[in-house]
Amino acid sequence: MIRIDKGVEPRSLLNTLLRISLLAGACILGACSSGDSEKTASQGAGDATGSAILRDGQLSYAATDYYQQSAGKPGGTLRATVALDTSTFDVHAISHGNVQWLGRILYDGLVYQDEQGNISPWLAKSWDISPDGKTYTFHLRDDVTFSDGVRFNAEAVLVNLEHMRDPKTKSPLAAAYIRPYQRGRIVDEYTFEATLSEPYSPFLDVLAQSWLSMISPKQIKENPKSIAEHPIGSGPFVLESYVRAQGANFVKRADYNWAPPVVRHQGPAYLDRIELSFVPEAMIRYSSLQSGQSDFTLDAPAQNAKAIRADPNLRFHSRVRKGNPFRSLTLNVEKAPFNDVQVRKALALAIDREGVAWITGFGEYAPKGDFLAANSRYYDPSFKDALAYNVAESNRLFDQAGWTARDDKGYRVKDGQRLSATLLITENPAFPNSVAVAIQSDARKVGFELNIDVVPTAVATDKRYAGDYQALGGGYWHTNTPDGLYILYHSNSIASEKLIGQNSSRLRDPELDDALDRARRSSDPVELKALYSQAQRRLTELVPAVPSYESIHMIAYRSNVKGVIFDTSHNTPLFIGVWLDKEGS
Repeated sequence: MIRIDKGVEPRSLLNTLLRISLLAGACILGACSSGDSEKTASQGAGDATGSAILRDGQLSYAATDYYQQSAGKPGGTLRATVALDTSTFDVHAISHGNVQWLGRILYDGLVYQDEQGNISPWLAKSWDISPDGKTYTFHLRDDVTFSDGVRFNAEAVLVNLEHMRDPKTKSPLAAAYIRPYQRGRIVDEYTFEATLSEPYSPFLDVLAQSWLSMISPKQIKENPKSIAEHPIGSGPFVLESYVRAQGANFVKRADYNWAPPVVRHQGPAYLDRIELSFVPEAMIRYSSLQSGQSDFTLDAPAQNAKAIRADPNLRFHSRVRKGNPFRSLTLNVEKAPFNDVQVRKALALAIDREGVAWITGFGEYAPKGDFLAANSRYYDPSFKDALAYNVAESNRLFDQAGWTARDDKGYRVKDGQRLSATLLITENPAFPNSVAVAIQSDARKVGFELNIDVVPTAVATDKRYAGDYQALGGGYWHTNTPDGLYILYHSNSIASEKLIGQNSSRLRDPELDDALDRARRSSDPVELKALYSQAQRRLTELVPAVPSYESIHMIAYRSNVKGVIFDTSHNTPLFIGVWLDKEGS
């Protein structure tokens, strides 16, 4: 692993060059300057529209990135590539990251976020919230239909919410997001009342996410298994054909006319068709885009980002997902040695995040040492250096925890036992084996033996839900609300026979639980800011995981592709306003 030893002089030429490259990657998010409280930057030289603003450690994007600024020209077929197939179009049944943009092609949501993250209308025109925060009354549009002709109404909302939490759906995400939902009531055809078991301030935020989109109630009731390969939504496109692991074709719905008002798009989509191909090989995605065989890639390869920016025929966007950053390690606090918080923190301090970010992002990823994305609401940058790379402090904490002796191989020992753990990983391009090996090397240098066990995804999933592991490799949890901290770290989110929980660290901390519980019950921005700051501070003290870098979504497309804007919840592209400039092709 390439080592960057902070504070050690003289630095080698290789270290200097690496730092320059990493700094360039960080400048994708904000221009590098000294002493400025506000920084702005274009999203790369090849990016004509996107911009980011870094103000007092908090990241935001230009409002114009999220709405259509002028009308486009109808017609044409967009040829797009993406690395992986979701294997199902039932967005309620999966947590796959592709749903962030794929769901917006086929489906609509009940509500939408605006550019500032506030909730705005979509299929629901308006809503009322009871004084106790437990009852939401939605007033729905009366002009929306699904592509099977069924009208969108209060019954459709009821059926969808029940499908999300139906145990047969086996939802790993939507069910958790609406867990406080207790029951629904059809007030009249276009008025729906949702009753919660307790106040839950993120309720509208999660309903704005693509995983909680509306599916045809007729399909859910009559043939829910068909959603996987023959989905029926009310969105701007309809699935024409799908071949697993090969591709999917979508055609424009001519009568679509209910895009979110925030987007400022009227009528149907401009494109006639979207032809999506699943292309796992990064180099092929890049070369097909460069040669003009494809128009758009939803997984722009980080290793080719510099070449894409330099190509006048291509455009590039790199955008941070809200929610939880990418974790290189999740530590099971119920298993030794990670039941000792000093050991957890010592290991976190020993991992070179800049090196890990370089291996996976080639200088495109911003290293991260705290637990909430910098563009999430109520992000507090005060704790960004709490887990900064610090080998000396790591060694001190290991010593303090009693692991002072060393065996003949240099590993720490205590009471005759070596300081050792096994890292469970799968074959995953987002967390390649090289990252695990680099972390293993970092751990070795402070006397920690980290073994690597590569297993099939199904095996890893079973072990994760059973708590049968010491550490897990890789993972991020994107959400449009800081309540993502509850999803990953609250004791109520630990997996059980009745819950597909995401608290894989199996953390149980009363102080953290209390802050996150109170945040769910509050609608006061001042109180929420204080509570989420407390939660972020507490996580840097507990260290249930090792955050490594911001979760980045990168896209690239040819210069004749116009009208690319981004979804306010997911920071991924919306295709309803995309059009092809035939004169510029």
